[in-house]
Amino acid sequence: MESVKATRRKRLAAMVLGLALLAGLLSGCTGTPGKETIRFTFSKREAIGFMTKLVADYNASQDRTEVVLDTSGVDVVSASFVRGNPPDVALANYNMETSRFVQRGALSDLSGTEAAGRIRGDLQPLMDQYGSYPGRTSALPYSVMASSVIYNKEIFAAHNIAVPKTWSELIAACEALKAVGVTPFYATWKDDWTIAQGWFDYSVGGQVDTIDFFKKLAAEGTRVGPDSSASFQKDFDQPVGKMLTLAQNYVNKDAASRAYGDGNLAFSQGKAAMYLQGPWAFSEIAKTAPGMELGTFPLPMTEDPQDLRVRVNVDLAAWIPEASQHKEAAREFLEYLYRPEVIDAYNASQLGFGPTKDSAKATDPRVAGMAEYYEQSRVYQGPSVLVPRTIPIMNYTQAIVFGASPASTLRTLDADWARLAFRQ
Repeated sequence: MESVKATRRKRLAAMVLGLALLAGLLSGCTGTPGKETIRFTFSKREAIGFMTKLVADYNASQDRTEVVLDTSGVDVVSASFVRGNPPDVALANYNMETSRFVQRGALSDLSGTEAAGRIRGDLQPLMDQYGSYPGRTSALPYSVMASSVIYNKEIFAAHNIAVPKTWSELIAACEALKAVGVTPFYATWKDDWTIAQGWFDYSVGGQVDTIDFFKKLAAEGTRVGPDSSASFQKDFDQPVGKMLTLAQNYVNKDAASRAYGDGNLAFSQGKAAMYLQGPWAFSEIAKTAPGMELGTFPLPMTEDPQDLRVRVNVDLAAWIPEASQHKEAAREFLEYLYRPEVIDAYNASQLGFGPTKDSAKATDPRVAGMAEYYEQSRVYQGPSVLVPRTIPIMNYTQAIVFGASPASTLRTLDADWARLAFRQ
């Protein structure tokens, strides 16, 4: 029979072994021994598979750094800044949320990177609309998504409808489609974001210089109103009026009760000729109709084809926080992300447009109709994403298509902007 002391010695040895094994497991979670570990935040859920392989390829390609992919989401990233433990590098949607980090100097300067030297200069105004920090290039665009009218090429061809390039041609196309029993536009107004992103943004962006408008609006601040140099009620009145012309005459009768998922299914079934959605809808439509021939064109809002532009947003931007303890390793990985063969492959996989001077051209036929406008910098950022989140722009646009007074709603927008400017 074992002595008490022998039993205790065995238990102590087992405990030490267990702790050693646990330590080994924990070290395995933080990276490969001998490599510097950096945390990489990636926010586009639809492309996690692509980025997982990319990270694995990078880790296998060198023996200095181990990149750990973090897909926990924007809320977790925001909280990590508060805790003083942000990711070392990120590819994330560039929006009002990210602008807080930029304007407070929380992101490091990337101007000295090779990647920064390859970025198209015409994209900088789009980045600056979300703010900047003196003397720094705080973020670099990585993927630009363009959106415009999605149209069914088969329906257009069957009824000899040409892609419209002026407002008059658009109305004529809608009338011709109605005359043969085809619904011109499929609308999904149950989801307010589909109105803001599509109907509202396309209508305003096709007629108003949004960069100039929001620059003036910011300068006016608390003075925004009917007599200021820029105001919603003055500058958006005509575009919203044209939006309502389309919304009241050329959509499915059940638009008010249809949601985004309903729209994708209905459009895949040929229940309308046009759809005001972004490229993210293509994969959903393809689930039901993989062979459907689709194309895109900018929504014409004037009688001059030179005014045609497409809505864009910086879907992903790269940045490295000042608080990172691994800036050099993070920069090396950033340069890898911007290698032509890497960034071009990513954007092709997501139907995005490249931000670099040497980017490959977008060739997918579904987005090819927007390529010439993007290459010629005939683009705008949608006004709905440039309005601070504290102003319920999506609710307002939904209220307008449901019958609220456009003039009254736009006056409310002016008042909201002035109040927000006063508080800030």
